[in-house]
Amino acid sequence: MNFIAVIPARIGSKRLPGKPLLDIAGKPMIQHVYARALESNADRVLVATDDQGIADAVIGFGGECVMTRDDHLTGTDRLAEVADVLELSAEAIIVNVQGDEPLLPASAVQQVVEILVKYPQASIATLCEPIHQASDIEDPNQVKVVKSQSGRALYFSRAGIPVNSLPDCDVHYRHIGLYAYRAGFLRDFSSWDPTPLEQFERLEQLRALEHDRFVQVEVAIESIPPGVDTESDLEVVRHQMGGFGV
Repeated sequence: MNFIAVIPARIGSKRLPGKPLLDIAGKPMIQHVYARALESNADRVLVATDDQGIADAVIGFGGECVMTRDDHLTGTDRLAEVADVLELSAEAIIVNVQGDEPLLPASAVQQVVEILVKYPQASIATLCEPIHQASDIEDPNQVKVVKSQSGRALYFSRAGIPVNSLPDCDVHYRHIGLYAYRAGFLRDFSSWDPTPLEQFERLEQLRALEHDRFVQVEVAIESIPPGVDTESDLEVVRHQMGGFGV
């Protein structure tokens, strides 16, 4: 399975400014993410950014970087530009590896590609994992997904969905922000204006659902540690990765 792993990275995170360059075990976060992507079977790994500081850091550790425009509303829109810059065919597969997932296992990258190949009618393949803690269900930083019995995504939300259900009901799933797409879909996605639900929830994958596109979701085959959204998340990851090498 041929695919390219792209890590969209921007410097202006509202909750954690400068996030891609924050130090973890002596290296910037983006370097750890890049190393995890390299462990997959990707034909090529690159960072897509509009920030020269991030580009310099990536080049400094020997990575590949593509400079993109500074007006992209989402990481998916940024990937669409990369598809055009690289002149990828419509069927080329791109995996969107979030720049704040320094503990992401390579098996997850491979899994989303396998899902997209298995479901050729899907526009997006992504992952989830069960939630069993009530505090995680209500945490708006933990994105939830509701899916059909066949694994098709029905809705994504920052709210605790489904409503009035208990943590042990086996219906709560945390969405893992890892996506596989075909380049042709990315070009379609970037041509659409942001949609109402996308803007309310601040979740770009809802743009695809609002345009009747098929998002296939599977439970991750390997446990996925949470990403870094807040200062407390950063401290947890720093503790876990103390002495972690790249």
